[in-house]
Amino acid sequence: MSGHGAPQTQPIDATGLRVVVVAGQWHDAITDGLIAGAERVLAASGADWRLVRVPGSFELPVAAKAALDAGADAVVALGVIIRGGTPHFEFVSSAATDGLTRVALDTRKPVGFGVLTLDDEQQGLDRAGLPGSKEDKGAEAADAALRTALLLRDLRG
Repeated sequence: MSGHGAPQTQPIDATGLRVVVVAGQWHDAITDGLIAGAERVLAASGADWRLVRVPGSFELPVAAKAALDAGADAVVALGVIIRGGTPHFEFVSSAATDGLTRVALDTRKPVGFGVLTLDDEQQGLDRAGLPGSKEDKGAEAADAALRTALLLRDLRG
């Protein structure tokens, strides 16, 4: 499982940070689990946050950019892409990953990456923070976005 060796983190105080969770609408059982994990972390941190939904993972970068340009301090991007029988998987996975990376670099603001690229649905269920899941990638993405936003705020003085 990819979570082996993950750092142990303590809750953080992110009061005053504005965060937007941008989530795709595909594979709702998995996506809903990712959103719930992100919501738990954000609510516990004291950050001001909101959820917006986009049609799919391909649309995550443009919505993330709009949220950051509108004043968000960080974005948590959540999506699910499951491999099928055509190259479509590679195109969407690459576009989402490259696009979100570009958004973070262009805006100089963090994008928590919670886009699952999977071979099958079970891999997503194992990572969605649901009862019986081995990992909670939504929570991890939110935690990473918050910690990076706080680090950048500190570095910028």
